[in-house]
Amino acid sequence: MELKLAQTESYKALLKANSDWATKRMQEEPEFFNKLAAGQSPEILWIGCADSRVPANEVTGTRAGEVFVHRNIANVIVHSDMNMLSVLDYAVNALKVKHVIVAGHYGCGGVTAALSKKQFGLIDNWLRHIKDVYRMHSHELDAIADHTEKVNRLVELNVEEQVYNLCRTTVVQNAWKERTDLEVHGWVIDLKTGLVKDLNVSHRDAHSLGYVYELNEE
Repeated sequence: MELKLAQTESYKALLKANSDWATKRMQEEPEFFNKLAAGQSPEILWIGCADSRVPANEVTGTRAGEVFVHRNIANVIVHSDMNMLSVLDYAVNALKVKHVIVAGHYGCGGVTAALSKKQFGLIDNWLRHIKDVYRMHSHELDAIADHTEKVNRLVELNVEEQVYNLCRTTVVQNAWKERTDLEVHGWVIDLKTGLVKDLNVSHRDAHSLGYVYELNEE
């Protein structure tokens, strides 16, 4: 009975917090919600980890309406993921975002799980994509003795590979044929400091993707 009561109270606390937030926003900026309801024109698409500690708006100091967001376990870009591709297509072709950011974070639970030999259930099929990243970089990763350092390095390598995967999508490549203002970036967030590490793997065109991935001919 006490457990159910605690759950009920925690749920009510969410509704109370929402009411307080809306009231405060109206006091600070009376037209805030009218502007928000009128539409969105974000310049950023954030593809990040579903981890509750890395919300896009808080990390970037942006407001509602300024960042379009897609999140999944360990910020993975899979060419057959229709959910991600639909978000990407809408962001790039309808909203005309200028920056797509793949954002990982140190200490990522998904990356940590992918480095283990343990079975976790359905998610094992998703983690395999990260295991593939490990396989491609196993020589470097196996030379790292400290487990935390190994996880964090795989976090970085995973972001780099997902940026590459993102650039290989037809959505991004077709946009690059028509636009010069679309960039793709890779970030890692340090939870201990809140600071972002830019991995300097930004792309502005398809020329660096390799011959068979550069889809620039009809």
